[in-house]
Amino acid sequence: MHGINKTVSFTAGGLILLFVVLASAFTEPFGARVSALQGAIVGNFGWFYVLTVAGFLLFVLWLFISPYGAVKLGKDDDEPEFSYATWFAMLFSAGMGIGLLFYGVAEPILHFSNPRVGQAGTPDAAREAMNLAFLHWGMHAWGIYIVVGLALGYFAYRHDLPLTIRSALYPLLGDRIRGWPGHIVDIVAIFGTLFGIATSLGIGVMQINAGLDYLGLLSVGTVQQMVLIAVITAVATVSAVSGVGRGIRRLSELNMLAGVLLLAFVFLLGPSVFLLSTLVESIGRYLWTLPYTSFRTLPYAGAEWQASWTMFYWGWWISWAPFVGMFIARVSRGRTIREFIGGVLFAPVALTFVWFIVFGETAIHMEMFEGGGMAAAVSDSVPTALFVMLDRLPLSVVTSAIATLMVITFFITSADSGALVIDIIGSGGNPDPPILTRIFWAVLSGVVAALLLLVGGLKALQTAAIATALPFAVVMVLMCVSLVVSLRDERGVAQDRRVSREAVAADGAPPTEPAGDGDWRQRLATMVGRKAPLQATTPPGAASARREVARFIVDTVQPAFRDIAMELERHGRHVEIETGAFSAGIAVLRDGEEEFTYSVRARAYHPWTFAFPEMQDRDEAWQRRVEVILRGGLHKQLPPERTSREAITQDFVYEYGKWMGW
Repeated sequence: MHGINKTVSFTAGGLILLFVVLASAFTEPFGARVSALQGAIVGNFGWFYVLTVAGFLLFVLWLFISPYGAVKLGKDDDEPEFSYATWFAMLFSAGMGIGLLFYGVAEPILHFSNPRVGQAGTPDAAREAMNLAFLHWGMHAWGIYIVVGLALGYFAYRHDLPLTIRSALYPLLGDRIRGWPGHIVDIVAIFGTLFGIATSLGIGVMQINAGLDYLGLLSVGTVQQMVLIAVITAVATVSAVSGVGRGIRRLSELNMLAGVLLLAFVFLLGPSVFLLSTLVESIGRYLWTLPYTSFRTLPYAGAEWQASWTMFYWGWWISWAPFVGMFIARVSRGRTIREFIGGVLFAPVALTFVWFIVFGETAIHMEMFEGGGMAAAVSDSVPTALFVMLDRLPLSVVTSAIATLMVITFFITSADSGALVIDIIGSGGNPDPPILTRIFWAVLSGVVAALLLLVGGLKALQTAAIATALPFAVVMVLMCVSLVVSLRDERGVAQDRRVSREAVAADGAPPTEPAGDGDWRQRLATMVGRKAPLQATTPPGAASARREVARFIVDTVQPAFRDIAMELERHGRHVEIETGAFSAGIAVLRDGEEEFTYSVRARAYHPWTFAFPEMQDRDEAWQRRVEVILRGGLHKQLPPERTSREAITQDFVYEYGKWMGW
């Protein structure tokens, strides 16, 4: 099939299909094997998970404060495609999903009612419950995502390699990334991503079933869950085929808004002052205990608790990392490494902490001070935790319906988006892979989720995440090494160039010709890089969009500035106009001194969205954004209807008048 890497796609797909066949034919023994596998991995490799995940967080914090933080994810003159507000909103969307809805109430209540150590139902148990939730959903999770996103963005946008996992190991593997070593890396990434998606889908369908049962629409049962997976996966597949993706995108944006409104609803109608107090205390406790909890392996307590909680989460986040990493890389081009780490590490974590405090601490408050009942209900059925809590607040039917619809939408977009990510990896970084393979991966994700539920329910989902993440954790360690090697090489080249320029300036003469008649092609290759890089795929529509932006500057902005200049010259003002490929500026001088400046900058950009795959929308793939920069660095964006020649002259007069005090 044209447009895919057949070796990677067929090998990964064949092995996963083999898993499907074996799990279908030998359901009971397969379930027993799954349970044994979880114990073996946690017992023998739990220390490795804890060490590597803590190491990833330390690594990104070191990069944040290091001189490498100034390096851009892109060329030195690249600018971010999105404003800070838009970028943060997109990072929030990456952090919201099925997991927060499923565990936002359930995890704190489960830790509170069945603590790892100490007595259940006490204030100490409540504090430790939230501390564990913060540990599992906090900076460690996003440190994992940053490693993958940073590696993908750095090698794709700064070194023009394809946006796929193997590219991140180029400094270590060299041209071998084109062969079997590179194929194996991408196959491992596909395995981890697909089983991570299947874990999310399995958890999601359990909660959808619980929500529909609460609403009196569908009873809870395995058959019902299989039907739900089939129906919702079919919807995700249809969205990929029929072009209704834009509608799904709009729905997902409404989903994000619904999540924020639900959060505000629970906060305002719940114990608000109690929630603010616990937020402050919980953040302090989390930061105070972070060094210890980051390296806690519980060697004296056995592996059962660790397998069900910390190891499951570390495996889930690692298997999810190619998906989230690719998303945050694609929306972060032009950011520095320091900006990228600061935004990705702190903004989504802050939202996650607020979510757990509002939902989890509201449930704990109900259990401790409002008659109880939450712990027993959650112990009886974990997927119903959110609905039991909402039932204790006003408008419970409405809020429960909204929560159920949110999970359904997250299910659809996760299946569709995850299939796209797997398809991109299986296509060697092609951002527009064949639609048939995307359908295949979307359907396969649903099938694997259904089988995992059949063979062992939540425990099987946890085991799948832990097991498939193990090899990709090794790949991520190599990614860190690769990043450091490349950053050091880049810094060394920059220093060599600086020393060379200083030497030339001191001597006043160019460097002498090297001895020998060596091949000029080889010398040229040595100057520009030791190895020829893989070729990156140009994003669809990017070149034409940039040409349109350049024409806008020439055909609209420059004539508008000339009109302004002619009029101002008539009134005794001297005007200077500066132009660039994608910008133009005008400076008004009075008595030789700069009085006012007005610049227009146009950029091609992707429309922001909460649904990852719809960034590929052909009709909206690239749009033009026109920004005005005023004296003092003030920025504003011009709406599309205000970007004509006449509109720009009028906007200049308006801003100039404000500056003059009119």
